[in-house]
Amino acid sequence: MDRSELAPLIDHTVLGPETSIADVRRVVDEAGEYGMNACIPPFALEEMAEYAPDVTLATVIGFPHGQHSAAAKRREGVLAWKAGADELDVVINVGRLKAGEIDVVRAELAEVTAAVPIPVKVIIETALLTDEEKRRACEAADAADAAMVKTSTGFADGGATVADVELMSEYLPVKASGGVGSYDEAMAMLAAGAERIGASSGVEILEGAPE
Repeated sequence: MDRSELAPLIDHTVLGPETSIADVRRVVDEAGEYGMNACIPPFALEEMAEYAPDVTLATVIGFPHGQHSAAAKRREGVLAWKAGADELDVVINVGRLKAGEIDVVRAELAEVTAAVPIPVKVIIETALLTDEEKRRACEAADAADAAMVKTSTGFADGGATVADVELMSEYLPVKASGGVGSYDEAMAMLAAGAERIGASSGVEILEGAPE
């Protein structure tokens, strides 16, 4: 896959706790230059939507641990959409999932998807889950009309793996995120069934791609 084909499949990401508006602007500039999307913190959405209207902007909801109330996630999603987000990456409540409260998880996700007219990706935090829990999370996301499932926030130990992408792609399109830092790693995830790559190393990934 050459650079022009790969670029629109990458969400070039900046979500660290010390992220400044200058950091966000740099990532959005790089996304625009290379043809990537950008995944940025909610606080920067309005400014970046005006600054770079041609860049697809994703943002995160309930980030990074997913423990916000359902009402807070819904409200956060609506505010992000109105501020200029083109896509939302929503973290599930891992504790509720692991406790077997799958109906609560599904209902919470459905509140967000019903509240906005833009695609919602569901971050299931695979490193914290068993394979059976990953399947239940994907089933909940599918039932809630999510557009995609995403492996990781990047805050738990462990990120995207080929095995997890293969499992998740049985249910919905997959965004492989967490630890994908090179062209070869990105291609392995795409070969496993991923349709999007989330990475802070978007430029490095593309620099390794054939032109």
